[in-house]
Amino acid sequence: MRLEDKLKELIVSELQIKNIQPEELDDNTPIFGEGLGLDSLDAVELAAILKKNYHLEIKNRNVAREVFVSVKTIADYIREHQEKSN
Repeated sequence: MRLEDKLKELIVSELQIKNIQPEELDDNTPIFGEGLGLDSLDAVELAAILKKNYHLEIKNRNVAREVFVSVKTIADYIREHQEKSN
C-alpha cells in the first residue's frame, strides 16, 4: 500500500471524518480550510497520529504548517525523516 493511501485511511478513521472515504481524497487536497476543513484541534490529533504510527514528533508550529498542507506533504515529510534515520 502506498504511504499516501495509508495516510488517507488514518486521517479519515482517526479523525472520524464521516462525509468522505479515503479513496475519494486526492493526494494534494488541502487538509485545512476549504479542503477537508480540519481545524487546530485536528492538527494536534494529526501530530499524534504521526507520532504513534511513524515515530515522528512535530513540535514546531511553523514546521507543522508546512507539513500539514496535504497528504502528499505529510508523506514527503515522513519519507524524508525515515531516510535520515536509516
